[in-house]
Amino acid sequence: MSFPEPIREPEVKFTQLFINNEFVNSTSGKTFPTVNPCTGKTIVQVQEADKEDVDKTVALAKEAFKLGSPWRRMDASRRGALLFKLADLMEKNIAYIASLEVLDNGKPFTAAVGDVMFSIQVMRYYAGWADKIHGKTIPINGDFMCYTRHEPVGVCAQIIPWNYPVAMFTWKLAPATAAGNVVIIKPAEQTPLTAIYLASLVKEVGFPPGVVAVLPGYGPTTGAALTAHPDVDKVAFTGSTEVGKIIMKASGDSNLKRTTLELGGKSPAIFLDDVDVDKAAAEAQEACMTNMGQCCVAGTRTFVQEKIYDEFVKKTAELANKRKVGDPFAADTINGPQIDDEQFNKILGLIKKGKSEGAKVEAGGDRIGDCGYFIQPTVFSNVTDDMTIAREEIFGPVQQLLKFSSVEEAIERANSTTYGLGAAVFTKDIDKAMTFVNGVRAGTVWVNCYNAVTPQAPFGGFKMSGIGRELGEYGLQQYVEVKNVVIKIPAKNS
Repeated sequence: MSFPEPIREPEVKFTQLFINNEFVNSTSGKTFPTVNPCTGKTIVQVQEADKEDVDKTVALAKEAFKLGSPWRRMDASRRGALLFKLADLMEKNIAYIASLEVLDNGKPFTAAVGDVMFSIQVMRYYAGWADKIHGKTIPINGDFMCYTRHEPVGVCAQIIPWNYPVAMFTWKLAPATAAGNVVIIKPAEQTPLTAIYLASLVKEVGFPPGVVAVLPGYGPTTGAALTAHPDVDKVAFTGSTEVGKIIMKASGDSNLKRTTLELGGKSPAIFLDDVDVDKAAAEAQEACMTNMGQCCVAGTRTFVQEKIYDEFVKKTAELANKRKVGDPFAADTINGPQIDDEQFNKILGLIKKGKSEGAKVEAGGDRIGDCGYFIQPTVFSNVTDDMTIAREEIFGPVQQLLKFSSVEEAIERANSTTYGLGAAVFTKDIDKAMTFVNGVRAGTVWVNCYNAVTPQAPFGGFKMSGIGRELGEYGLQQYVEVKNVVIKIPAKNS
């Protein structure tokens, strides 16, 4: 597939709720604006779902999940075929989907295309799994036949974030539907447009009514109604740890629904003194600043061994100053704007905090222009573990360079956080690398690479970075119930 050309002014084709395979207005008629982060101006008004819309959608989802329904009677291989067709339609419309993502999210077009391509891979990966989800026969004691069935959980509410809207749509939808569940997706209020458009493709490929719904709206209303609903069987959420706690409580207070959470991070990237400093500095900066730093697994805590620290600081600052920030449709743009004014002001506030607490600004440290939410790629040196910027998730293009002496020290300091999503170590010494791998507490540990995420391998966190896993076979396990069946074998006639 050749790289697509961007559509600078993509038409917004859908702005309504998607319920029972139809686009409809919200019951209340309320709408909310979705904003272009490059300009701060409203793109369109989107229909806003509330509790009444959630109740109606859950009831229709329950109906679609009933035994004997077209969806429950569908062959597993046919479910896979639908996912394959959806992936094909996404590939056919990749230029439009990526351009719509740029308009609503602000990420560079090249990155948006990469997100869609990865999402297509995820769809095809789980499409292949659809007719391979099965249990086992177990040789238990006694005159019994024992086997397990892997059955779908039921109605799944899936609440996705604004930083990777297309990717998170597929990470949630694909394993859930491959396993035979029905899903209700609530996109982030900042970035609803691609999720609503993807719903139109879901209808086009032939998913039965009620199997997939998309309800744009706000977290405290739409999201809260879904997480508290007694007929929702599972919640999958990607977002902040603070909201994850709220969702976990709502799940427990309602019907103890199964809950998986992919939450925040403050990931360490460790660079030993045997690395090539030029290459390592470039790796470190991408680990931190990809997607404008709006990445849960961003390697924002860059630990550099003391022997190469000063040289590393210099190279990192040079790279940050060369990093092109601007029009996300331009081919040479690396960073676009932050997502909205709230996130923009939070990042600037944390940069100010870093300065006041004694960290040294080596590059950046301020906004760019007076239109949109653009921030200079920012590098701090002389950062200590007790500083706010070293402890809080910034979710912006702000890199912290910390000095360490030994691998053992790096492990201890890397683990000194409430988070545990990702970590990395860069070195030519395999013994030191494996010492770090075995000692660090994180859901993914990369060695001499960063952000190597693939559909086949699990992704998720330790500690307050979440519960459960996404992607790979482990991701499927979150969407099935294991039913044990024991059958008495009659005794032989004498």
